[in-house]
Amino acid sequence: MARVGDNSAKSSKPKTQDREPFRRAVAGCMRAIAGESELEIAYGNERPGITGTRARLPELPKRASGQDVAVVRGLSDAMALRRARHDARIHATLSPDGRGARAVFDAVEQARCEAIGANAMVGVADNLAVMLEDKYFRSNLSEVTDRAEAPLEDAVALLVRERLTGRPVPKSAEALVDVWRDWIETKAGDKLDALNASVEDQRLFARALRDMLVSMEMAEELSDEASDEEDDQSEEAGDNQTRDNEEDGSEKDAGADEAQAEESETQSESEETAEAETSEVTADDPVDDDDPDSETPGESRRPNQALPKEIGDTDYRVFTEGFDEIVGAEELCEEAELDRLRAFLDKQLSTLQGAVGRLANRLQRRLMAQQNRAWDFDLEEGYLDTARLTRLVTDPLQPLSFKMERDTDFRDTIVTLLIDNSGSMRGRPITVAATCADILARTLERCGVKVEVLGFTTRAWKGGQSRESWLKAGKPQRPGRLNDIRHIIYKSADAPWRRARRNLGLMMREGLLKENIDGEALIWAHNRLLGRPEQRRILMMISDGAPVDDSTLSVNPGNYLERHLRAVIDEIENRSPIELLAIGIGHDVTRYYRRAVTLSDAEELAGAMTEQLAALFEDESGQARGGARRRMAGRR
Repeated sequence: MARVGDNSAKSSKPKTQDREPFRRAVAGCMRAIAGESELEIAYGNERPGITGTRARLPELPKRASGQDVAVVRGLSDAMALRRARHDARIHATLSPDGRGARAVFDAVEQARCEAIGANAMVGVADNLAVMLEDKYFRSNLSEVTDRAEAPLEDAVALLVRERLTGRPVPKSAEALVDVWRDWIETKAGDKLDALNASVEDQRLFARALRDMLVSMEMAEELSDEASDEEDDQSEEAGDNQTRDNEEDGSEKDAGADEAQAEESETQSESEETAEAETSEVTADDPVDDDDPDSETPGESRRPNQALPKEIGDTDYRVFTEGFDEIVGAEELCEEAELDRLRAFLDKQLSTLQGAVGRLANRLQRRLMAQQNRAWDFDLEEGYLDTARLTRLVTDPLQPLSFKMERDTDFRDTIVTLLIDNSGSMRGRPITVAATCADILARTLERCGVKVEVLGFTTRAWKGGQSRESWLKAGKPQRPGRLNDIRHIIYKSADAPWRRARRNLGLMMREGLLKENIDGEALIWAHNRLLGRPEQRRILMMISDGAPVDDSTLSVNPGNYLERHLRAVIDEIENRSPIELLAIGIGHDVTRYYRRAVTLSDAEELAGAMTEQLAALFEDESGQARGGARRRMAGRR
């Protein structure tokens, strides 16, 4: 027995000791392939991905098999190869417009990056093969027989991989490829063969891929995009030279500005000018490749396309929209009642004012820091430049010098707060959510950032008039969404906070909070943002659970609303120019959203909302400054 015990101890001990060396080995290999020594690699149960200089890989199970190890290695190799061999700007420039064509374009580009590594390193090729086998096995596509159920982009990418590497299609994806192989070969077989000649050159490869998509009748022919791109690069180079000259002149002017500080207005202007000079490149230079979103293909040219309710490959439908409503908060309640509810909210606000106020001030400082001011000097008209009055003393014949504030490139921003108004939010959660929305609206408005506050719920429990219509129609099978949705506008983007502050009290009204259909609410808020002129658009979802509507789920599959929500999130995160983040109250939303945080207590919501928004702005400014420093270092 002692020997058995010893053997069990020996067998269990290496498992705990070998995990950390494995992590270090994978991390070192990933940095080497990506060519980035500063890349940070974390392991956990979150969705694998790479953002900026941070990569997330899945944690090995407690009893890891050789396949588990190879899958993790394959994921790390795939991400590292894309980081090393992919140029987001080229990809965005040559990406087609159609949704299906873009999906194929993105998938084949990933296959190209992986093929380069697979052809160069046998070990990498083996890891990628195991990873792909596992991926398609988990996708339940091994027995697919209908093209409607087989993603075309995956089939094309696998066929391209087969051509580029000579390796067979993974067994778990053979059925998927077989469904499409004849059609693809007939339409674009010769174009597939031509891709191999340009695998090392992303631009040439992308053009050849566009030709293949034209043959497949999925995209239009390229016109003069190449010359346009070269012109853009020339203009960018000229802009960089102009910026260099402006920086040199601004630095010379800064010393003179700091020498004179008699008047308070002049002193503040000088301080702001000095601050602008230190980060002037940030406002003008193009964003560096380290931008987290640059890893997402087509980011810089994502079109403003409204999302339909029937999205993706889901079978989501709406039985009737005749009883849905989009309504302003003031239309749901009398003015006197709104005043009473607002007074109640103000009482709650007083208890959170201190903590949330401090965080709001921190957010305001970060936002205001980006609104740098820059000045043009030695002009013939404008504001008198008092810092240069010394010239009149040394040389009375010198003319007066004027200055004028330059238009800055600060990116206009709008933030939409989409708040779950379901019954499970009743009590403390909805109070804290309304309070934080109130404070953030005030804070962001002071910073020149537009804010929209929206809510979503249903008009009735158990289906309302939609269900009654379904019953009268004879209860057709799988009717789709079967309730009357209510989308509420608490504060529109252009309405000042002082006029809309009373509306937020409506969330305190008894009977307002019912059921929640998150997918359609996200589409509604997203499409509203698409119509805005601001350059940066942020959508923050605040929810305490998965979508639930008893009437809909009673006559549809149990995951009907959840599948639709996932499809909407995937479309926004990967295809939309809008930045999406989520905060879950007592519910793990990280399994839905790529950028999310989960809170165990509603009391933490104030800090989380503020910190999440602050991090967004801080990341963008920090990355731009980092890119500017790298470019300036390269010029030395």
